[in-house]
Amino acid sequence: MLRNTKVVLFLLFFLPLTVTHAGAIAPKPSAPNVAAKAYVLTDYDSGRVLAEENADERLPPASITKLMTSYVVSHELHAGNIQLDDEVLISEKAWRMVGSRSFIEVNTKVSVEALLRGMIVQSGNDAAVALAEHIAGSEETFAQMMNQYAQQLGMYGTNYRNATGLPDPDHYTTARDIAVLSAALIRDFPAHYEWYSEKEYTYNDITQHNRNKLLWRDNSVDGLKTGHTEEAGYCLAASAKRSGMRLISVVLGTRSENARAQETQKLFNYGFRFFETHQLYQANVGVTESKVWKGKQDIVELGLPTDLSVTVPRGQYENLVASTNLEQPIIAPIEVGAKLGEVEIRLGDEVIATQPLVAINAVEQGSWWRRLIDEVLLWIWG
Repeated sequence: MLRNTKVVLFLLFFLPLTVTHAGAIAPKPSAPNVAAKAYVLTDYDSGRVLAEENADERLPPASITKLMTSYVVSHELHAGNIQLDDEVLISEKAWRMVGSRSFIEVNTKVSVEALLRGMIVQSGNDAAVALAEHIAGSEETFAQMMNQYAQQLGMYGTNYRNATGLPDPDHYTTARDIAVLSAALIRDFPAHYEWYSEKEYTYNDITQHNRNKLLWRDNSVDGLKTGHTEEAGYCLAASAKRSGMRLISVVLGTRSENARAQETQKLFNYGFRFFETHQLYQANVGVTESKVWKGKQDIVELGLPTDLSVTVPRGQYENLVASTNLEQPIIAPIEVGAKLGEVEIRLGDEVIATQPLVAINAVEQGSWWRRLIDEVLLWIWG
């Protein structure tokens, strides 16, 4: 019969080597008032939400939509289906797009890279449609691809109808979903993410500036995307990195360009001032071990399948307590990656992270004699 055994871990990586009792948790101020219809502030590495309001309300995202357009294009590039130097024939539909534009000309050919940078930096609706048509044949089919990737990322409050973010009653997302997408862009396509920090881009002898004002005001900000329509208001998804800690902020429905920058700056200042992030464990590195029955080896090494980082109030790192729940008995054969328990991280009475513990090494079944002896011992010990 399987049972869970809880073991307190203090021997691993950054956690203390001896058992101590967590001290009192120092108070932290509440998040600032943010003048937006919805917002969320998350830590990139741990995924912890540091501040939020109406984060799951479905709202029009305007040109923040182009984050998903870019994500799909990057996937196509990574898969080798298209290349950055591919020449894209510009259709009349793309050329006639209203709103922000990259000023591409109908029936000309423009490289995928130029269109991507035009869409990211200049927020070109024409560039977005041209990319969508090049990849999927039509913008409508491309929108289906966008929705498929949204589902894969867990963006369950999102539905796309176009590649630009122009108004449509069935085109919506949430602040939380945008934060998830922003993290995926940074994680999955870091080389392309660098374009989000470009302050200007010139195409067809026309130079346009990035509308993300924080790129000029805060050197720690390196992306992501602005958006504006009358329906959506002024929106901004942004990311900043200070002293190794990266935060992602999303504000939707502010009143002006300056307001979306100011409200985002409030959130960043709050997050960086009052929180700190630490990586506790690396993926596929042994963090503990357990007895194995009926195997060629007596011990299996256990680790985590992914990196584990936590975000805590500043000054509380040393009060973290890690413990494991292990399945017992563990009986061979055991495959690499088999889940054999979980690690739990607590701060005071709060569980702030859990991750499965998996086998780092395989353990083959032992000889018939070893299996017989262990069977008897298990029976005697219950």
